[in-house]
Amino acid sequence: MTAAPQTPGIRLDAPAPGWAISADVVVVGSGVAGLTTALGCAAAGLSTVVVTKARLDDGSTRWAQGGIAAALGEGDTPEQHLADTLVAGAGLCDEEAVRTLVTEGPGAVHRLIAAGAHFDTSADGVIELTREGGHHRRRIAHAGGDATGVEISRALVEAVRDAGLRTIENALVLDLLTDAAGRTAGVSLHVMGEGQHDGVGAVHAPAVVLATGGMGQVFAATTNPAVSTGDGVALALRAGAEVSDLEFVQFHPTVLFLGTESEGQQPLVSEAVRGEGAHLVDASGVRFLLGQHELAELAPRDIVAKAIMRRMREQDADHMYLDARHFGAAMWERRFPTILAACRAHGIDPVTEPVPVAPAAHYASGGVRTDLHGRTTVPGLWACGEVACTGVHGANRLASNSLLEGLVFAERIAADIAALAPLTAGEPKSPDGPKSPDGLSALPPIAPEARAAIQRIMSLGAGVLRSDDSLRQAAAALEEVHRATADDGEKIPEPGVESWETANLLCVARVLTAAALEREETRGCHWREDRPDRDDAGWDRHLVVRMAPDRSLVVTRTDSTAFPPTVLREHQP
Repeated sequence: MTAAPQTPGIRLDAPAPGWAISADVVVVGSGVAGLTTALGCAAAGLSTVVVTKARLDDGSTRWAQGGIAAALGEGDTPEQHLADTLVAGAGLCDEEAVRTLVTEGPGAVHRLIAAGAHFDTSADGVIELTREGGHHRRRIAHAGGDATGVEISRALVEAVRDAGLRTIENALVLDLLTDAAGRTAGVSLHVMGEGQHDGVGAVHAPAVVLATGGMGQVFAATTNPAVSTGDGVALALRAGAEVSDLEFVQFHPTVLFLGTESEGQQPLVSEAVRGEGAHLVDASGVRFLLGQHELAELAPRDIVAKAIMRRMREQDADHMYLDARHFGAAMWERRFPTILAACRAHGIDPVTEPVPVAPAAHYASGGVRTDLHGRTTVPGLWACGEVACTGVHGANRLASNSLLEGLVFAERIAADIAALAPLTAGEPKSPDGPKSPDGLSALPPIAPEARAAIQRIMSLGAGVLRSDDSLRQAAAALEEVHRATADDGEKIPEPGVESWETANLLCVARVLTAAALEREETRGCHWREDRPDRDDAGWDRHLVVRMAPDRSLVVTRTDSTAFPPTVLREHQP
């Protein structure tokens, strides 16, 4: 049997755990991916603990407006869903992963309904379906008009509570715990005052599932909630896992424009609004996407975002408009009540005026590299949802495939862990002090005020428009933040939630920038102004990144669009 891979030996600077509990499985995250995995593991008889950064229903899932994509309608088929997904992914999708998604997707949605989720239906009880960008058919199931995520979260949280699963809320997971053989042995975490425990503790478990969501907070303006600070990707890198496709950050084309100085989470105007017939126009009312793509406003998101940015440049404007006045008040109130309320809260009435919109960071197509069972390159560590890179999304996620991916691969992970049970792990190595006896090296805390600097650096240098110059400047600025913290011992802040989150943001920002600089082409949602063409001969490949013990980044290229194996089954604990 091959030895388990060596970890870089890097961790956050945190006190040693003062308490510990044990389980078979610990799931980190409480969105559709995390709760579906936890319910599946518990149903298999495994003791399961759910750890979440805020409350159970506070993750990214609840912010999903448009819906969940699956071949549920008459005349639609998984093959058609497959074709649309592959086109959106711009040549980098793993076709086997996509086929798994679209084939198992309809059944997964029906099981979600059986678990208590209520989707909008017609008078005769048939699920109502809409269209979104990149889809040639109506296949987006929605709930509450534009509150799909809220309904899915409600149903899953209720199921978790009914099942009596143990949960730890308001807890920031710090690092993966490993045993002497390098296998997963649980996680360390910090409970932020309102949970069931206080301070730094640990959950000892031979199986850990990362379902921590995205990293949108690495940019100044994003649709992601405040909790989306890349914690799962950063933890995985410190633990020795590989990440991939992090350069492919999807910028949602239609985010409510609140001014050039507006930062943090911005209100999303769902693609489903365009799916129901809204038009993108400039200040003169011209539909500038006509003639640019066969689907016009319903082209894949990267195409729409780029078209908006080009028009903004041409007209020296900082936003465009979404015009849906022809919907009328009744349709707005019935179909898009959440968006209507958000717009009106900011003084804009979509019933009587066009809505100002601009692209903002929305979704990370890449993440911790996994296989079709959610296994990472670290034995005993699985990943699911936005934190993972399954190969489904390629260079650009097809609209509303994210909830489906979380659902389908969560079921597969739960089945995989159950098939491997009983799982065992050795005693976790104990990190205590800046340099522990076992050689684990602690990252110095990052000053919380560096967070805003990181976000500005990333928005300017690695946003929608990128170039060699902008990316090199961003990389240099991030390294300066990185070095300043490491070198200035007198000004190192006390460890704490804000400094740990900032350290995670800095980590994922460095990886994203390094990958974007390496990929010298334009593909999907990665737009290089200095390399405007797609280059299949040189770049029909994935970039894989891991962290070395000295915290440098090692970037390699795959041989094809298929990923190499992760952890072989016999190497799992």
